[in-house]
Amino acid sequence: MEIDKNIQIESKQEPEQESIFSREQRQENLIPEELKQETLEQRKISKETNFQVRFSVLNFTLFMLEDVVLPERKEVVLRGGIGDMLLKQYCVRNADCASCDFICSCLVQNFMYAKYKKKPKFVTTGESIGYVLSAEERKTHYREGDYLHFSLTLFGDVIAYLNPVVQTVYLLGQYGIGESRARYQIEKIQNRYGNDILNNNSIYYKNYLIELLSDYIEERKQQLQKNHLETNYRIFFNSPLSIKYQGEFIRKFDIRAILNGITRRIYMLECFEGRECTEKKFLENFPIILKQNIRVFDAQKYSSRTKQYMPLKGISGEIVLDHIEEEMLEYLLAGEITHIGKNTRLGFGKYKIK
Repeated sequence: MEIDKNIQIESKQEPEQESIFSREQRQENLIPEELKQETLEQRKISKETNFQVRFSVLNFTLFMLEDVVLPERKEVVLRGGIGDMLLKQYCVRNADCASCDFICSCLVQNFMYAKYKKKPKFVTTGESIGYVLSAEERKTHYREGDYLHFSLTLFGDVIAYLNPVVQTVYLLGQYGIGESRARYQIEKIQNRYGNDILNNNSIYYKNYLIELLSDYIEERKQQLQKNHLETNYRIFFNSPLSIKYQGEFIRKFDIRAILNGITRRIYMLECFEGRECTEKKFLENFPIILKQNIRVFDAQKYSSRTKQYMPLKGISGEIVLDHIEEEMLEYLLAGEITHIGKNTRLGFGKYKIK
């Protein structure tokens, strides 16, 4: 099938025990005054920089031109297709990344495997956290004329690649998705408020919102305060949560594991942005999980890059929490945008608080 690489885009602008926290308070009295001041300064820096992460949400609506059968988790298909199309458009060395002399300036690398400006010591792989992809529809059979929806959230400098992203998703529509390579057209792209970023082949840059996590948190806190009549909170994990706690993947929801995952994620994104900050650690006053419903997810994904199968594990469902401390709530709200845990680029770790 011959692929047209051009899209005409017009730019328009538990028993009671002594807590770790109380022990630390006693120990703090033994710390010299100058060290206390240094600790306070570190906390101040952390407070000032927390959640200063840029993001932009692209909600895609695709119009299917042919019938197709897709897996329930369409993120694997979409991410693989986007990666292949990026290589087709921008690679000049036959996809031989290991020996490529253009790797530092490669658009494919800078989007799919964007580097940290300040790399955390615990990060040992080349995986990027520059974007998350999510397709919540569990429909598998699409007919000609049906719509398929997915979202792409970009972080940090990756936000600058709007045009290459649009061109790539367009090109994937001409090439086709699924085993039958069913073609589609981009019906529209919208921001998270429903305003058109792309419609009728025109990009409206004024609707391409570049936001901060801190602003999103304040917006969501106001929404919860307005609509929250009960003291309990519900968190709906719409996609599998794949997270390790104490060396093992969790098989039931654990609030400590969830909060640890969120604080780690935010810290990684701050490092991705090159900001000076410290990783937040919650030690006490954890909310109690009053109820939880769990669905276990186990599958495998074949990586065309490593030529290996990789396990995909996780749990989805719902938890009910009692009162949440304000700072913990802020981190939980930020996680709605960032996702948490492993495989976030495949849509894992997405949730919503209500």
